[in-house]
Amino acid sequence: MKINGSEIRPGYVIEHDGGLWAAVKTAHVKPGKGGAFNQVELKNLVDGTKLNERFRASESVERVHLDLKDYQFLYAEGDQLVFMDNESFEQLELQTDFVGERAAFLQDGMKVTVQSFDGRPIGISLPDQVTLTVAEADPVVKGQTAASSYKPAITENGLRVMVPPFVGAGERIVVDTNEITYVRRAD
Repeated sequence: MKINGSEIRPGYVIEHDGGLWAAVKTAHVKPGKGGAFNQVELKNLVDGTKLNERFRASESVERVHLDLKDYQFLYAEGDQLVFMDNESFEQLELQTDFVGERAAFLQDGMKVTVQSFDGRPIGISLPDQVTLTVAEADPVVKGQTAASSYKPAITENGLRVMVPPFVGAGERIVVDTNEITYVRRAD
């Protein structure tokens, strides 16, 4: 679907210079001299490189629609992660580095959304928050103020997260999968 360069918004996926790019940030600029343009920060969906590009309203770009499909995480085998399609029960194998450091959040039976273009996976979305058990946490140092004193803790999956001083080993906490930060204690 063709759109004008001024219609690009964050989250849109466009075809540009022979690659697939996701718009991260956009800013409409009207300089004192010359025509207005849309300054767009793009991120390559294949290799992750970034690019700043100007699009004028007279230019047209191809907006790409991605296929979104729900999968269930089954298990990790070597450097492969195995997912199952919830409808057809077909299995999909992806490289661990395709998911990146967020692969540590994957738990048995977790539902994820795989984004694909022309039948080829190009991205994966995990739930925004997961519940993990703290395996070990440093003891509280007396005299620290409670306001900004976070201590390092290691979760059951080996992830290092900064937690408040009242969180100890064996407690369950909620962690943000995008920022890899502590959110709250689990219920």
